[in-house]
Amino acid sequence: MIIGPRTMEQLEDLLAGSEVELSEDVLDRIDEIVPPGTDLNRADSYYVPPALEDKSLRRR
Repeated sequence: MIIGPRTMEQLEDLLAGSEVELSEDVLDRIDEIVPPGTDLNRADSYYVPPALEDKSLRRR
């Protein structure tokens, strides 16, 4: 999520989402839709996230 709240209510709503845990099935489905390592922003193509280098970091 992108945090940029303008009010305390917005901040509380965003922070509530930090406790949500996605199931393995949901994470697998997300990976099917947008495979890990897919560049959505060409300006970021120089960066390789550590979790793509070491798969054990993907789901902690």
